[in-house]
Amino acid sequence: MFRMQWIAFLTLMRREVIRVLRIWPQTLLPSVMTTSLYFLIFGRVIGGRIGQFHGYDYIQFIVPGLIMLSIITSSYSNVSSTFFSAKFQRNIEEMLVSPMSNTTLLLGFLTGGILRGIIVVILVTIVSMIFTTIPVYNLGLIIVTVLLASSLFSLAGFLNALFARKFDDIAIVPTFVLNPLTYLGGVFYSVDLLPPFWHKLSLFNPILYLVNLFRYGFLGVSDVPVMRSLVFLFGFIFVFLILCLKALKSGRGLRH
Repeated sequence: MFRMQWIAFLTLMRREVIRVLRIWPQTLLPSVMTTSLYFLIFGRVIGGRIGQFHGYDYIQFIVPGLIMLSIITSSYSNVSSTFFSAKFQRNIEEMLVSPMSNTTLLLGFLTGGILRGIIVVILVTIVSMIFTTIPVYNLGLIIVTVLLASSLFSLAGFLNALFARKFDDIAIVPTFVLNPLTYLGGVFYSVDLLPPFWHKLSLFNPILYLVNLFRYGFLGVSDVPVMRSLVFLFGFIFVFLILCLKALKSGRGLRH
């Protein structure tokens, strides 16, 4: 039984990886181009006038946040688009009636999003080195944060695709949820600069913890305690994982 599930997982993962690499101008290149523009405009043009944050040049301060932004969008869009496409083309029904378990199905799609996030973070980090030097304070924490971010937003993308009824529904969450959370998550500033009300409200934003955890891995500075960030992120992942598995078990969003 385990061998059968393992083969199913590897097959689904292989399909997802091949898809990401085959259409790389759509899956990998946009993140590199977008982040390059952020570095050019916010880092070079505006950053020189802002000065320093926590003892680092502004462009160095925003590098971890911009890399994290690319991980979030890549992981989320990968799983949401590929799983909804499987629903739209009705081949998801073949997977559901196969001996493959819901857990294997979920992990197979998530692995595609996680691997795309890892590839993107490598490419974007290389690009960022063109614009500035990047110190590394804790490499282990950087790797953990990449895995946490790609896992969390792969799960979020899966959940979105699960309940989406048309392709337009896939674009609603990135536009009206992810983008505001990202720009209010401390990517371009320190949340310590916010008024008390907005500062407290920001503490409910998971992206705030990801950005600051990632920034601590590179620069050794964070607006949020590291252990609190880890606890919150593992909590978010656990909740989203349970929601995805329960939705798959009930067939919500899959039955017509």
